Amino acid sequence: MRILVYGAGVLGSYLAHVLVRGGNEVTVLARGKRAEQLETKGLVIRHYFQRRNTVDEVNVIRELAADDLYDLIFVVMKYNDFPTVLPILADNQSSNIVMVGNNADPLGMQDILQAKMKKNVIFGFQLSGGLREESGRIICIRGGGQMVLGSLHGEISIKPTLENAFKNVKYKLAYHEEMDAWLKSHIVTIVALNSVSFLNDGDLNQVSKDKKRLKLAVDMMDEGFKLLEKLNYTITPASQVNLVRKHKQVVYYGLKMIHKLPFMKLIDGSFHEIAALFESFNKLKSQTNVATPHWDEMEKQAMSKFVGQK
Repeated sequence: MRILVYGAGVLGSYLAHVLVRGGNEVTVLARGKRAEQLETKGLVIRHYFQRRNTVDEVNVIRELAADDLYDLIFVVMKYNDFPTVLPILADNQSSNIVMVGNNADPLGMQDILQAKMKKNVIFGFQLSGGLREESGRIICIRGGGQMVLGSLHGEISIKPTLENAFKNVKYKLAYHEEMDAWLKSHIVTIVALNSVSFLNDGDLNQVSKDKKRLKLAVDMMDEGFKLLEKLNYTITPASQVNLVRKHKQVVYYGLKMIHKLPFMKLIDGSFHEIAALFESFNKLKSQTNVATPHWDEMEKQAMSKFVGQK
């Protein structure tokens, strides 16, 4: 299959690696130094838990033309970067697009992508992480390979196409019937934890000792879930609601422990994305009267620091 991975960061690079190993003709859209690294060195990945390196050759393009045709396009980037590429994808003639990553507004994005022609738009989240070194090598942290996928309108019409792309590799595709709710549920957790990390300058040892903010993060998650429930979203997985709501002390100690694990320092993050997610979540807050004092306090602290650094 002819596949484009639009975005060459940590997640896009690992996805491209999997698709290449699956026997597909894979092209990666990258720019500047990253494009040069892929052209000269190939796609270099250090698989952290598997303790091995891989190098794959991929085609590289710097722009997507309207008449470039692919069987599948995976758009893998941070939430705040999505808006810049939506018009380009809307103009492209390819029919099957998978938007991969944190996403607070899948319906709005789908409307833009389908404004000029009918497209099959799927939303996904790849369960992996890591960072990109200055040399271009990706350090990838994962168990196996897995992506959660879903459509906003029931059945995924291109499921056979998706499964064909991954049929020759050990990579799990998990389908979810309420993908919008899944993505919004995930935002609650990711915004809370990334805010604590940002406020501690990424020092995870310091995060593990920041009792006040870790407890604030747990209360913040509870409020975020209550807000989504008020708007009739199904929190998924449901177990996280029960854990946060009934066992806050357990969650607090769990967060302390996980931030002490060595591999956590290898997970790259950008508060620009979290700031954009805060802004999008505020639109949901405006639709209900649910009180969110802990959410508001964390947002106030984090955004004050973020604005001061800009």
